[in-house]
Amino acid sequence: MTNLEPVTPENSSIILIDYSVGFANLIGSTTVEHNVNSVTALAKVALTFNVPLIVTNGQDTDTPGPIYPALHHLIADHPVVRRGGNFNAFETPEFAAAVEATGRKKLIMAGLMTEGCLLLTALEGLRRGFDVYVVIDACGGETVETHQIAVSRLVQAGAIPVSWFSLAAEYQRSWARQETVEDFLHVVLEHSPAFALNLAHHTAAQQSGHRVQA
Repeated sequence: MTNLEPVTPENSSIILIDYSVGFANLIGSTTVEHNVNSVTALAKVALTFNVPLIVTNGQDTDTPGPIYPALHHLIADHPVVRRGGNFNAFETPEFAAAVEATGRKKLIMAGLMTEGCLLLTALEGLRRGFDVYVVIDACGGETVETHQIAVSRLVQAGAIPVSWFSLAAEYQRSWARQETVEDFLHVVLEHSPAFALNLAHHTAAQQSGHRVQA
């Protein structure tokens, strides 16, 4: 059955899996620039809406290397769960404990590679009874085909595909939510040029007192 329960900042957590600089060389399903843009936007969404954020990577001295500099700069001193050679992050006790500690039922996942650690971790989340959402435009596979095959398997298994923007919009839900609307607009204007002109119009209309609709 399709899960139609709204995703909110109160019932979800965001998980970023292995955004290592070394994996950037393997991405063929999208551009590295698009991948960096999408994952940094997703991290900003977590910070804007105060959603629990779990970040994983190997050791900085491992072959894949440290996480993307843009992401590292954004999350600052946020703890990173250091994993070994297992592809399923739940096999790292610290990761499983971090997920449980949030108390959230809905796991919003994105990571590298789509057909590797992201796939296996998301499938395990489903096995453990979580509602798993995969931020497709923040993931990356070796080829378009391998990325799409992994996404198809996840959807067939019960994961729900989303984009970082659709997630942000579902969190915000209304222009009337003044406590987050300014930061929401900032993220979208910075990371989604296609929406920038439209949102600029919305902002101008809102400031002039006109009714604004999505």
